[in-house]
Amino acid sequence: MKVGGYTLVKKKLIVLVSLVLIITLLSGCTEINQPITSESTGFWNQFVVYPLSWLMIRIGEFFGGTWGYGLSIIVITIIIRLILLPLMMKQMKSTKAMQAIQPELEELKKKYSSKDAVTQQKFQQAQIQLLEKYDINPMAGCLPLLIQLPILLGFYHAIMRTEELQGKSFLWFELSERDPYFILPILAGILTFVQQKVMMRDQQSNPQMAMMLWLMPIMIIIFAWILPAALPLYWIIGNIFSIVQSYFIKTPEIATIKSETKPGTKKAKAGRAGGRKK
Repeated sequence: MKVGGYTLVKKKLIVLVSLVLIITLLSGCTEINQPITSESTGFWNQFVVYPLSWLMIRIGEFFGGTWGYGLSIIVITIIIRLILLPLMMKQMKSTKAMQAIQPELEELKKKYSSKDAVTQQKFQQAQIQLLEKYDINPMAGCLPLLIQLPILLGFYHAIMRTEELQGKSFLWFELSERDPYFILPILAGILTFVQQKVMMRDQQSNPQMAMMLWLMPIMIIIFAWILPAALPLYWIIGNIFSIVQSYFIKTPEIATIKSETKPGTKKAKAGRAGGRKK
């Protein structure tokens, strides 16, 4: 079990691998040329693709005009992010808690620096005890990331299979086609970089995290260029939401996290409570 910066890198690798799998699935989906309607069958069509398609149509019709469907994608993205907000808050709290225990993790690495199997086993056990001490689940941040992946795939299907969306434009691009000027992929890459920098602030840097800081935006740029413009639009709005969330929605500070779980804190509180009862 690995923690700290390595865990964050592992999370991002999971996202990258998942995105690669999505591209593979997108290229081989047999239903991609079949229009999505209320009559479409199958769990995927009925509970993922059609609801997204229905929402895009209804919200697009509500806004009307040339940009109605582009605005509908923005609104749906914000709705999805608001639904995921509790999970994202948990992710941010987990990240801050991991930052808080970095000095203690470094001490453990020095204490168990030998590479023999017995020492490494003790090191792993010590890490687990440290996480339990502060009530930290290092993989808690993976769930929001993984939930977004089927949504991304569902968006792709809804965009390609919703007949009302074909030929609809927003700003300078058609939603169901690639961005002809490569602006959206660049924006998606830049905002992915900024969003990672915001999430990694106050963390100790390491080579793995530095690599992912650059690798993730590059991969996003490639995917945003391959896929219809509506998908990088979704990604861009999602990243903006995450950046704003990171700055304006507060999670417990590092000092608070440590003080709340500091050994003897509960005993001290219990002692004070007992003293008041007398």
